[in-house]
Amino acid sequence: MWRTLALASAFFPGLFILCIRLLRWAAPGWSLKDRILLSGRLVSTVQATMATVSGITVVLSCKNVVYDRHWLAVEYIWVLVPYMTYDIYVMYLCHWHRARNLEKKHSLASVWSFLLHERLMVTHHLFILIVLTPITQHFRGELGDFFVGCIFTAELSTPFVSLGKILMQLNMQDTLLHKVNGILVLVTFFLCRILLFPFMYAAYARQVGIPLYLVPFRIPLHCNIANASLIAPQLYWFRLICRKAARLYGGSPA
Repeated sequence: MWRTLALASAFFPGLFILCIRLLRWAAPGWSLKDRILLSGRLVSTVQATMATVSGITVVLSCKNVVYDRHWLAVEYIWVLVPYMTYDIYVMYLCHWHRARNLEKKHSLASVWSFLLHERLMVTHHLFILIVLTPITQHFRGELGDFFVGCIFTAELSTPFVSLGKILMQLNMQDTLLHKVNGILVLVTFFLCRILLFPFMYAAYARQVGIPLYLVPFRIPLHCNIANASLIAPQLYWFRLICRKAARLYGGSPA
């Protein structure tokens, strides 16, 4: 646990700083803001890839979705904790650089502005840190590694989301690549962040031999609450993605 926390705490900020320095060498004409934005998205892609691979490994290894164990289901949580903490700071840094013409220096006002502007993402990260981490590491006991792996695979859509933002940053939003990537964002987000939850309930129903509609009444209440809390922002974000896709593929100048 402690070694994983220490390594992850050094890895993500270190990779972020390395990307900024490499971009200063590769694109000397870029501003610090542009380098920070792109570096944050690259690190996000790396973490999402790690989480997805870990999740798929756990899911494929757990034949019994209730009792089978895999070490990654426990250990990767200690990678997520420092990453989520790091990511909140990087989100603040990106927000501050975007609004630098209004906020000349770091202050309580700039932090408050960030919290208001990114309240959903910050709430999402804090929920994972404060609520889901204790549930996955302590309250669930030695049950449900399969479902923890499923949650990890939700990160599959993140590299495509990040690529879309990078293409827009490079003024490539009118290219075929951006449109193809938009389709991949829709598909992966829907499969791994929306359909994921019915899939987990169906997997449990199949394992214990009960109808799907009985699952919410058979599993602990905190599992239902955690799933509902996780899927709620995903539905909101998916709605935003669909609206953006409608503009992109509908030919709207916006």
